[in-house]
Amino acid sequence: MRDRQSAFIARRQRTVLTPEGLALPFIVGSRSARIGALILDYLILLVGTIAVTIAMAYIGLPLRQMEGGDGAGEFLIVLWTIFWFIAWNGYFMAFELGPRGATPGKRIVGIRVAARPNAAGSAGRLTPEAVIARNLLRDIELFMPLILVLVAPTGAGGPAAMAATAWFLIFALFPFFNRDALRAGDLIAGTWVVEAPRTKLARALSVEGGGHGASEVTGATYRFGDEELSIYGEYELQTLERVLRDNQAEAMEAVHTAICRKIGWTPGAGDERAFLEAFYAQLRARLENDMRFGRRKADKFS
Repeated sequence: MRDRQSAFIARRQRTVLTPEGLALPFIVGSRSARIGALILDYLILLVGTIAVTIAMAYIGLPLRQMEGGDGAGEFLIVLWTIFWFIAWNGYFMAFELGPRGATPGKRIVGIRVAARPNAAGSAGRLTPEAVIARNLLRDIELFMPLILVLVAPTGAGGPAAMAATAWFLIFALFPFFNRDALRAGDLIAGTWVVEAPRTKLARALSVEGGGHGASEVTGATYRFGDEELSIYGEYELQTLERVLRDNQAEAMEAVHTAICRKIGWTPGAGDERAFLEAFYAQLRARLENDMRFGRRKADKFS
């Protein structure tokens, strides 16, 4: 059973190149997780809109019974219509545009939306345009054919209803016919859904030399200000920790150069590990201090 599960995860594992040139593994979210997240999100939406509808009805009925209350009642109906439209169309966009890139349903099952890598294997930032595009396509994929089935004038078995059913099934089954479980909206928007297990900051890496004092190679002491440390978040910290653990000279040189370029330092040579240890230790201390005050920085885009 364990071997079968490992093989299933291995089939969904992909490698993405970061802008710093590092190869990072990702696991594509399973189809069952995506279906579960969609069901949870629509349950949350349904309960929320019903609760607001009941509250508005509770407020509106007494108003309509008052003299001249028809205008107030009509205003509440207009307000409810606007709320319904914003809720059902903006729910997914608002949460996926956030730093977590995930709706409450996706967070519960442990997945998130991310930018899909290009043909070269590099992935950039998840853009608002991509999130909007993938969510606007949902209406074409699901709701329009379902509505057509319900209102088809020729009846449940008529040609229009059969065409709408075929339309719905093509898009609903689309994720089962590609290896990354992409929806049509993902294909158009350049996104995919990957696993995002809940994690705390990993146990601190034991660093030496530049991490807590002067470099053992050059004797230099590296100190970084808040502005310099604010460019990165937890994701980059974990990436940096992985680089230090692997201790590959080429990777450390690439990350050292990328960080120096980002903070405006002139990259030297020969002391990359001490520099990265110092940056890692100070960035971790800053992130942990922010977390004590309820502030979290998920990544450099947050």
